[in-house]
Amino acid sequence: MFKIFKDPTVLWTTLLASGIMMITMGTRQSMGLYVGPINTATGLGMASISLALAVGQFVWGAIQPVAGAVADRQGPRVVLLGGVALLVLGYTLTPWLSSGLGLMFTLGLLSAAGAGAASFSVLIGASAQRIPGHARGSASGFINAGGSIGQFVFPPILQRLIEVLGWMGAMWSMAVITLLSCPLIVRLTQNQPPPNPVQTGDGSLSHAVKSSLKNPSYLLLHLGFFTCGFHIAFLITHLPTQVNLCGLPASVASWSIAIIGLSNIVGSIVAGSCVNLYRSKYILAWMYASRAVLIALYLLAPKTALTFYLFAVGLGLTWLATVPPTAGIVAKLFGVRYLGTLFGLTLLSHQIGGFFGAYLGGLVMLRDGDYQWMWYADMVLALLAALVNLPIQEAPIEPPTVMTQ
Repeated sequence: MFKIFKDPTVLWTTLLASGIMMITMGTRQSMGLYVGPINTATGLGMASISLALAVGQFVWGAIQPVAGAVADRQGPRVVLLGGVALLVLGYTLTPWLSSGLGLMFTLGLLSAAGAGAASFSVLIGASAQRIPGHARGSASGFINAGGSIGQFVFPPILQRLIEVLGWMGAMWSMAVITLLSCPLIVRLTQNQPPPNPVQTGDGSLSHAVKSSLKNPSYLLLHLGFFTCGFHIAFLITHLPTQVNLCGLPASVASWSIAIIGLSNIVGSIVAGSCVNLYRSKYILAWMYASRAVLIALYLLAPKTALTFYLFAVGLGLTWLATVPPTAGIVAKLFGVRYLGTLFGLTLLSHQIGGFFGAYLGGLVMLRDGDYQWMWYADMVLALLAALVNLPIQEAPIEPPTVMTQ
């Protein structure tokens, strides 16, 4: 698995893309920590704040195919730097625009669009252009792990900043931290391959998109990824409130989110290496089925800090480890030329699910005072996601060629 990094180009491309992911995804995946403090300070209510974050889930996904298409045509640098600018602007303005509509604009539109533009579709698409085919699976796992490292590093820091500086000061601190990704973007995109020329006919981007949307395997992949988004957005938005409902301190929530990120480092790297050994559809089916089992065990367990930490370990192993096999299937079906765009479309499906996971969680909490029915829905969707991946028409893994003397 680590042999791929003997190539300096693969090594530096992977490290730089991972570092960018660590910052953009690490801050974004910590937004659930702000829900309680914002609600306490503004009195907006859980439903209004959840709606703003739910819109952000959708926008983060909606921008992915657009950002991927622009990067495929114009190159990734302008997209990545523009994304960071929007992300910083959103974080900076949030404390000053803390009404329901204000949060919709700053967290739901600006920061979500920025985080999406500087995330998976562009980074994996840009990296795939530089990395040979045999190394892409493992490299995408390491790039994905960068986001998980951020999810491990940022929550405890931000929780402490919220306690010391208040949620406004912590939000502004997050804006400053995000700027650290700019030199990494400049270095990653130095000597970048020339953008794909605009073509017509069978080689055009529009033809690639139209063809992909007629492919049953691609559509089944979207259905499974929809559930992944529902699951992740529900948890990342509402896990701190769930911890509070159980009478546990806020630190349990921040450390649970951090542990999810730490475990996903392992899960992402393992998933990336497994892409070269097993069919990706089976990897995805196993991951989704394991989530249903894990939620069932959580619901049966006593709600202690240890339960949340063990739950976080299990969640983290598959959290965003679904990205390498999902991107791998897209690349197998359609190649890497327009991977940024086509994988961006699957991420849009992911975030449509994320919208429902974040928003419905708030509505259920408002109606019932707990999340019980959301947990049940999450289990059912996870099982359905496991099943819909099985019919995907994916070519079998070819064994490596053995050279003989």
